[in-house]
Amino acid sequence: MIKQHNRKEARRKIKARISKKLRGSTDRPRVSVYRSLNHISAQVIDDDKRTTIASVSTTESSIGTLLKNKTANIAASKLVGQTLTKRLLEKGVNQVVFDRNGFLYHGAVRALAEALREGGIKL
Repeated sequence: MIKQHNRKEARRKIKARISKKLRGSTDRPRVSVYRSLNHISAQVIDDDKRTTIASVSTTESSIGTLLKNKTANIAASKLVGQTLTKRLLEKGVNQVVFDRNGFLYHGAVRALAEALREGGIKL
């Protein structure tokens, strides 16, 4: 019998393997990235306090109007990364742990990480 591959299950396993190694703290919170077919979002999480420090998504009206319905490409990821950088620097965070959340470090996820680095956030 042929075994079918389930993409969601495979990503869940990869995510669990990554989660064992990554942990955000108050000094260095975790940036968790989620990419869907239509949108990309990122949130900064303090795992010690279990709180979200900042979050940005292409579903926000301020970002969505700038992108004109092209919210799942590399340009959208760069804009999300730049916006997240501004919000982090306002809160005094300049070092983070990058959690790609089971997605490949390629394309949109990579563009978001590079936008954070260009803005002055240390990964």
